[in-house]
Formats: sequence, structure tokens, C-alpha cells
Amino acid sequence: MSEQNKHWLLRELPYVAMLALAVGGIVLSGFRGLTTYYYWMALAPIYGLACILSGWRVTEKTADHVRLIVTQALHWLAFLVAMSLMFMPEVRGVVNDNATSLALLILLALGTFVAGVHARVWRICLVGVFLALAVPAVAWVQDSAMFLLVACVMIVVVAAAFFWLRRQEGSKG
Repeated sequence: MSEQNKHWLLRELPYVAMLALAVGGIVLSGFRGLTTYYYWMALAPIYGLACILSGWRVTEKTADHVRLIVTQALHWLAFLVAMSLMFMPEVRGVVNDNATSLALLILLALGTFVAGVHARVWRICLVGVFLALAVPAVAWVQDSAMFLLVACVMIVVVAAAFFWLRRQEGSKG
């Protein structure tokens, strides 16, 4: 790997990691329980650190570095509080699991986009846009889970029948 490619990879690593963690959160959003809660709670500080590291490169003065750290820390702390509210028993009793996972994804999308604006890093804003665009897709998958399951079973059954019939024809000839 060339030196230029290594430099590019290191420069883009925080955004790739944010996207990978977001996809993990999207996949995990279909599950319930404490695992989901801990995942989302761990994601905020990781995103905050990525925002600080990315914003650090575009700021030059020490005062700007301090402002970046304070702004991002307060921003992601507010996000953690909002997520905690979503997991309170009083809220969980009113809001179902699907709505909670979508609300958390919307919060993360908004939080990531705004954090990118504050850090003055367009790539973080782009991660936020990706998360926002994923919300309708996740909602559709959650809404269509039974349809998708039946479609997959049908495809497997048709494929198995096709291969079985082909095998029967091959053994006759």
C-alpha cells in the first residue's frame, strides 16, 4: 500500500468507523433489551470523539480547540440524556420497541449532522445525512418483516424444488 493510500485511509477512518457503527446500530435496532441500550449509549461518546478528532484538524488556535471540545462534549451529553429518556420505563410503557429504535436513529442522525456543523466537518454531516436516509428504509424493513420472511422462504423452496427436479432429470438420463 502506498504512502498516499495509507494517509487517505487514516484521514477517512473516523467517518468509515462512524458509518460502520451506525449500520451496526441499524441492524441491532431490530433487537430488544439491554444490549440495544448499551450499544446506543456507547455510540454517543465514540461519535463525540470522532467529531473532536475530525474538528481538531480544521482548527488552528488553542481557544478553538477548547471550544470544539466543550461544544462536542455538551452536544453528545445532551444526546445521551435524550437517549436515556427514551429508555425510561415511563416512556417504554407508551412507546413500542420499533418506535424507540426509529426515534434513536433519528436522534443519532440529527445529532451527528449538527455535530458536523459545529465541528465544521462536512464528512460528519454526510454521516448524519446517511443516517437520516436510513430511517425510512429501517421503518420499511420493520413494517415488512413478515413479507420479507415469506418471500425468502418462497425463494428457498422454489430453488430447492428446481435443483431437486434437475437432479432427478440427471439421474434418469
